[in-house]
Amino acid sequence: MLKKLTAIERRYDEVCQLLSNSATLSDRAAYQKLSREHAHLHKIVEQGQRCRSILKRLQDDDALLHDPDLDGELEALARDEMKSLREQLEQAEAQLKFLLLPKDPNEEKNVILEIRAGTGGEEAALFAADLFRMYCRYAESHRWRVEILSSSSSATGGFKEVIALVEGPGAFSALKFESGTHRVQRVPETEAQGRIHTSAATVAILPEAEEVEVQINPNDVRVDVFRSSGPGGQSVNTTDSAVRVTHLPTGIVVSCQDEKSQHKNRARAMQVLRARLLDRQQQEMEQERAMVRRVQVGSGDRSERIRTYNYPQNRVTDHRINLTLYQLDRVLEGGLDGIVEELQLADQQERLKVSV
Repeated sequence: MLKKLTAIERRYDEVCQLLSNSATLSDRAAYQKLSREHAHLHKIVEQGQRCRSILKRLQDDDALLHDPDLDGELEALARDEMKSLREQLEQAEAQLKFLLLPKDPNEEKNVILEIRAGTGGEEAALFAADLFRMYCRYAESHRWRVEILSSSSSATGGFKEVIALVEGPGAFSALKFESGTHRVQRVPETEAQGRIHTSAATVAILPEAEEVEVQINPNDVRVDVFRSSGPGGQSVNTTDSAVRVTHLPTGIVVSCQDEKSQHKNRARAMQVLRARLLDRQQQEMEQERAMVRRVQVGSGDRSERIRTYNYPQNRVTDHRINLTLYQLDRVLEGGLDGIVEELQLADQQERLKVSV
């Protein structure tokens, strides 16, 4: 670990020099990339220095204990301090090991959030809308921007499907464990007998893909235009502004109709298509790795039931980490930080086990 740390410290010095170079300062893209690397390496170097500092104090205390002229009181103090320092060193090394783990390349990316109503008819669509509102509130608390790319409303005001872009630092890092089936248990507004129903909605969290990351051959794409449906004013329902993009090799279909402009709808559809293709590539790679080892919380399968929201008991349960909170009202208002932190901690522990 110390050898690896030495190499990282050399790279950190190189990055510091490059950031002060006039050529780097004039290249915005290069400067941003190096700034992100600097921030990441700085944490590792700082933690490494802390480990070395604690280790040096341990060595000094050990040398003191071998002093033949040491009196009993000083010896007791030195032994007590060594015990405390060993505990500190163990914690510091564990944190350093985590920082040295390979970084998720998507960590700092924006998110394509997709929510779809599952079993439960209109009640599932209303739940999908509740989930979307929850994520919007959570994004707002972190000062991220949410932009709806495509949506399909239900008769009662819910969402059959909603696709949105979440922009902001750390968005993917925080939301990446939200993919899966979310289940709700509550009395629907349409239920006259007051019986509790169970409905579901699926959530997919995809890292936004740049054009350079996913190359799409124009010959592999079929674009169909059609007339938008639903409310939207004069032009939305009377012109062929809606766009359906089909990626022929994979069969992935993306439709966008929220904008009045056909050009904007096509651009949004391609943005979602790139994200889905990147996610597909990464899912395939992860499945290959999973044949050898398990390195994530849950399987990442869209059909996996990950969380239950129980309204009568004001309870939310995450089934992957056996976490139950009786704060459903707070969670639905965007108070997801406690759940997100527990999921990230569980993921860190799993990755550390694998690295060992």
